[in-house]
Amino acid sequence: MQYPNNIKKCYTKLSVSHSNRGMNLENALNQSNEYYLKKDKALIYKKPTPIGVVDVAYKNHKKVIEKAYFKEQSTLDYNGLYRGKYIEFDAKETLNKTAFPLSNIHEHQTKQIRDVIKHGGIVFLIIRMNNLTYLLTGESYIDYIDTNERKSISYKYIEEKAHLIKEGYQPQLDYLKTVDEIYFKGE
Repeated sequence: MQYPNNIKKCYTKLSVSHSNRGMNLENALNQSNEYYLKKDKALIYKKPTPIGVVDVAYKNHKKVIEKAYFKEQSTLDYNGLYRGKYIEFDAKETLNKTAFPLSNIHEHQTKQIRDVIKHGGIVFLIIRMNNLTYLLTGESYIDYIDTNERKSISYKYIEEKAHLIKEGYQPQLDYLKTVDEIYFKGE
């Protein structure tokens, strides 16, 4: 078939990759954090994963990392200060419609959640599931794993215990409004 200007249509099957599954959630959170910073509402940053460089090459007068490794396990994705309190959280996304797999949260992350709670900080998980975004407090998460032997958190539990985060334009995910409702009610 001939198309205008000799353009040919090409149809290709897209492969599904799970490596960037949480990127939409992460991008929304990064945009929200930039908004909070510009409005002088909070200082919250994505933590870089510490890497060790093994091999560097020079391409087009620029250094390019050819080989690297993760130096240590990262804790949770984001941390900072909000209303004078330390805040730390992780962002998780699942395509599973009925349960959130606990395998998405590593043992060292659970330890970090316990430690932040012990020291009086604010800690939580932001979970995107079934096209909705929830804030599950660290306390609710710890209570669940300490009292259940399941390998996942049921969607029903998330609907009951987690707090729905409203999505919008500026910020995309106003999770600090949810934090206010949970941790600063009455102030």
